[in-house]
Amino acid sequence: MKWITHPALIGLGLAMLCSLSVTGPLISSAHYTVYHLQGSASSLFIAVGLDFCILWICLAGLLWLAGRRQRLLAVVWCVLLASLPYVLLKNLVSLVGDTPSRRSMLGAIVIPVFCVVLPALYLRARGAAVFYKVQGLAATVLGFCSLGGMAVMVQLLWCGWEARGLNATPHLHQREASATGPAAVGARRRVIWVLMDELRFPGLALPAFDRLAGGATVFTHVVPAANATALAVPSLMTGLAVDGLRVSAEGRLLSLHDRGSASWRSFDPHQTVFQDALNLGDGTGIAGWYNPYCRILPEVLDRCFWTSRLAHQGHMFASRPFEANLAGPLRGFASTTWRYLFHEKQMSSIAVPLTSMHIADYDDLVAAGDTLLSDPSIDFLFLHMPIPHPGGIFDRRLHSYTRVSSSYVDNLALADQYLEHIRQLLERDGEWDGSTIVVTGDHSWRTYLWAGSPEWTAEDEAVNDGHPFDERPAYVVKLAGQQRGARIETPFSAVRTRALLDALLTNQLHTADDLRSWAQANP
Repeated sequence: MKWITHPALIGLGLAMLCSLSVTGPLISSAHYTVYHLQGSASSLFIAVGLDFCILWICLAGLLWLAGRRQRLLAVVWCVLLASLPYVLLKNLVSLVGDTPSRRSMLGAIVIPVFCVVLPALYLRARGAAVFYKVQGLAATVLGFCSLGGMAVMVQLLWCGWEARGLNATPHLHQREASATGPAAVGARRRVIWVLMDELRFPGLALPAFDRLAGGATVFTHVVPAANATALAVPSLMTGLAVDGLRVSAEGRLLSLHDRGSASWRSFDPHQTVFQDALNLGDGTGIAGWYNPYCRILPEVLDRCFWTSRLAHQGHMFASRPFEANLAGPLRGFASTTWRYLFHEKQMSSIAVPLTSMHIADYDDLVAAGDTLLSDPSIDFLFLHMPIPHPGGIFDRRLHSYTRVSSSYVDNLALADQYLEHIRQLLERDGEWDGSTIVVTGDHSWRTYLWAGSPEWTAEDEAVNDGHPFDERPAYVVKLAGQQRGARIETPFSAVRTRALLDALLTNQLHTADDLRSWAQANP
């Protein structure tokens, strides 16, 4: 079994352990990273694969050199064994999406120094036989870890190949010019569904939302469909209480888990509100964030745009070429280490590019949404905006974007500004009064998730005022021609959104009383 301690195998085992947070999401059987990936997958897969191979070669070379120069042996193995706890802890918490405390990270650095390095150096000087036994055991364990490294390499190649056609130009539904539904004969009104991400009003005065509420119906007790966008939006579109997804390696949505029936159901775009609109002869359009709408719903959409410039683990971005991503893991490791050692609350260096990409997503979606709002062929329009989702990208005092010192409250102000923008466009075209406008949040402001993170500001804490989590998302419906505000105080499940939109699309609800009666009959 001496072959298992060959430097190449030990290096491969170490490379696998050190790169878990970067390779793990790409080779996960859940495929969620690929599912939400915009653009070509090659940028990430090639960069991650090359980084893995470079790390493997460097570690194997270092171990081979140490084996030939005995004076290096103790130093190299002491450094490797002392650093592994920190690296593993950082990678494992990254994989589960958590943030380790500064104390735990410092402990993972300091404790091994005293428990591994100092005793090892002593044994090397006074008891070489004992030291070599410890080093030999560690080498054997890491050698066996190389089997995992081989599996990682194979899985990276397979997943990368499967995702090679990710986000190819979709073949959208083409509305027939001779449509004979209600829309074709002008019997129904336009329905515009505006979904804002993480929308909850913590008692703030927002002019555009307040103005909307003055001529709309506000649902005050909405039961959220889910507490994550990836689950909430499919729930709203299909009418199923979705609490799980199955995704293919090609980034396709395969099935949804319905918690109501506790069963998996194949995802069928034709079983969504967009097909319901097509059945009525309506034109459908989406400008949306995060979920790959154009990839999973092409056959039920006449117009589609989506964007999601998310960061991959290791300071990598799919929107960048692979050569720009190669140094990402090294920058990320250095940045995170510096943060935990010296600046616990300082945001990592990834925050600025993330904010820039959040701004770019918002700008692109506003432009795409404006085009669809001005398109008379789109009778049912869905706009999913990446606000007021933290972190902050707006300074409400300067009325401009910012990459630092912004809060959820600032993003709420930007959401208010966007709502006013929609109103102005529709009023300019004479469509505001005659359109049905549905403004909802996909889920609430998840204070339990953000509190304590770098995105949680003193202003957010003040606005929250120490209150426990309030799960109710915002939910406002302005019926066509509605001039007076109304409120629905009874509980209403957001899972009923598809049914509500169907009732609006078929022109069943004309007054706030109609809407109240419908909501009470469909809680």
